Amino acid sequence: MPELRLPIIAPAAAGSRRHSRRLRRRCRLILLPVLSLALLSLAYLSFSSHANLPIHAMHHGLSNKENLLKWNGQGYSPDVTNISMTKAELETPKSRKKPHKRYAPCEIQFLPSVDDLVEPAHYGNFTQFSLSYILKEKVLLGNGFFEPVFGGHQSLGDREETYHAKDQTLHCGFVRGPDDYPSTGFDLDENDRRYMATCHVAVSSCIFGSSDYLRRPTKSRIGSYAKKNVCFVMFMDELTMATLSSEGHMPDGNGFIGLWRSVVVKNLPYKDMRRAGKVPKFLAHRLFPSAMYSIWLDSKLRLHADPMLIIEYFLWRKKAEYAISMHYDRSCVWEEVLQNKRLNKYNHTAIDEQFHFYRSDGLVKFNNSGQLPVLPSYVPEGSFIVRAHTPISNLFSCLWFNEVNRFTSRDQLSFTYTYLKLRRTNPGKPFHLNMFKDCERRAIAKLFHHRTNETTDPPPANLRLDTIRHSYKAETAI
Repeated sequence: MPELRLPIIAPAAAGSRRHSRRLRRRCRLILLPVLSLALLSLAYLSFSSHANLPIHAMHHGLSNKENLLKWNGQGYSPDVTNISMTKAELETPKSRKKPHKRYAPCEIQFLPSVDDLVEPAHYGNFTQFSLSYILKEKVLLGNGFFEPVFGGHQSLGDREETYHAKDQTLHCGFVRGPDDYPSTGFDLDENDRRYMATCHVAVSSCIFGSSDYLRRPTKSRIGSYAKKNVCFVMFMDELTMATLSSEGHMPDGNGFIGLWRSVVVKNLPYKDMRRAGKVPKFLAHRLFPSAMYSIWLDSKLRLHADPMLIIEYFLWRKKAEYAISMHYDRSCVWEEVLQNKRLNKYNHTAIDEQFHFYRSDGLVKFNNSGQLPVLPSYVPEGSFIVRAHTPISNLFSCLWFNEVNRFTSRDQLSFTYTYLKLRRTNPGKPFHLNMFKDCERRAIAKLFHHRTNETTDPPPANLRLDTIRHSYKAETAI
């Protein structure tokens, strides 16, 4: 039988395969340079469009921020500090989270005990003058509508006069209207008033709006003398009292919850709970009229040091009449303004109005390079204050409260301006301020978180921006 053989493929097919390979090689040689050129072009465009790089300035002349200022008609000057912030500046970059800083307490050399503790003989040599307070305001003539307010109706002229350390009568809260007008707020029970009038040393705090848990002082750290002779007063509104009672913090027959004497405040003078809390914070000399010393701590703190040892260390040993800690992170008011706006702590327009007003009256940036700096920091932490109720200490407290009443409730913005203006106005009458390290505050009071988050506060109702804008011309720097 004949053989069956498979057909043999013609040699022409091999030639066509070699031809297709040559085409692929040629395509690769053409495509590689094209792709490389495209990648280089994309990199160049991405690089040149970055707003912070010099090449962008060469192409466009001005940065985005400068163009924004020019378009808004604000002009541009590299020497002028502009506190208006763009949206990008206000937002914290999500991809660049800062590492969490840890702030530890530092050691304090308290006396071993309060036994034989005696006020130094030389301690009372402070500026002496007499202060009295406006208790009632009459209806202003020609004013068709009059509403009494807790802080009173203080004109800018009156405000300027109050900065003089002299015998005077001034606004300092608790201002009432005529007899036929309702109370302006912060109403206390008569029994509580009588109790507070007997206090010679007071430790106070407040919780309004049920914003915090009750932090009881550490009893083991409080000596027997302080337990008998120091008044521990916690101011709270009715909502807070009801909340604490439901959580098991029931006051006894005398109104005490542990060491705290609970004092219920009715008819708070401000809708803003933060502003209402400034009343007991700043006006301890009004609430405790017989007190020689007072200690304030925010409700987020728990005291675990003896009050008498605190007074000896921060006041007597330092020969000071007012003690407050520095801020743990910021030292300049400029930084504090920007941080308040970044975190939306208050209405931005109200912050700008207050800050512009202070700058026009001589407030300058903090400078720690000077040989004799006025203060070690221009920003206080503010949650812990130790005071001797001397005339100029009481005056400073009234002035600081009036600034918070007139402007924003962010008291860290007004502290340094108030102090520097008081110092500038009274060159021969020193105010002995001890601004101590924040780590010392952490050594005597444990910090907790608030029960509720803070909310953005509205501008105060009595903020007279149109009057403020044109009241002062720029003065020489403090």
